[in-house]
Amino acid sequence: MNEFSPGGDPVAQAADRLLRAAADRVPCPPVRDLIGSDDVKAAYAVQALLTARRLEAGGSVTGRKIGLTSPAVQQQLGVDQPDFGVLFADMSVTDGASVPVDELLQPKVEAEIAFVLGADLAEGPLDAGQIRAAVAHAVPALEIVDSRIAGWDITFGDTVADNGSSALYVLGTPAKPLTEFEPVEATMTLEQGGKAVSRGNGAACLGDPLAALAWLARTARAVGDPLRAGQVVLSGALGPMVPAAAGDVFSAEITGLGSVSVRFHTSGDEGASV
Repeated sequence: MNEFSPGGDPVAQAADRLLRAAADRVPCPPVRDLIGSDDVKAAYAVQALLTARRLEAGGSVTGRKIGLTSPAVQQQLGVDQPDFGVLFADMSVTDGASVPVDELLQPKVEAEIAFVLGADLAEGPLDAGQIRAAVAHAVPALEIVDSRIAGWDITFGDTVADNGSSALYVLGTPAKPLTEFEPVEATMTLEQGGKAVSRGNGAACLGDPLAALAWLARTARAVGDPLRAGQVVLSGALGPMVPAAAGDVFSAEITGLGSVSVRFHTSGDEGASV
């Protein structure tokens, strides 16, 4: 991307700062000096502007990601609610594939449960029964998070504006309907090079990953962009995120569901597969 909008209102300035960081692969200062640390409306306005520009450039939306589902992280950032970001088709990575780490800025990996929707969540009460019925199946997932903000020096406003600090996502196997898998009962182990580096469970995700999905469904409808059939929803990390570097191999096992893996390489490593 060679051209950016001229300066003006703080939302546009924040979007431009994040766009330049992504394009140059050089982390930028936080954007809270422009939009504040906890101005929810302004933060999502930046995210919406970045989404619009991505769509204008040919991108297509595949779903959403939920973040800040851990009470400890919410307390750290001084917020009392989760946040969300937008997933695009070019963010999807094949299970077991290798990612060129130098195309990212400061990536980290976290394991979670992904839901693939079989029905829209646009009408009705959006209660627990409707949410559960709308899920076609669940799959194990890895989210490769990244921040355009230098040193991950983020507040709620910074991460929301930066599309929930998102980068890539990996969907594993198998796919199971909720008649065969109960998300809240799952436990997760994330391994790096065969060594466990993160553990967690379904209850760590807003009490239940389906509760996180319900929050997102209501929030997405409220902002006029409801969840649709076929979309992927990353429901939130089940354990702490772990920094990633070239040569790392991550694999996650979610009990009752399955496994998912990804590796990282430098672009100059011709022996890596992508």
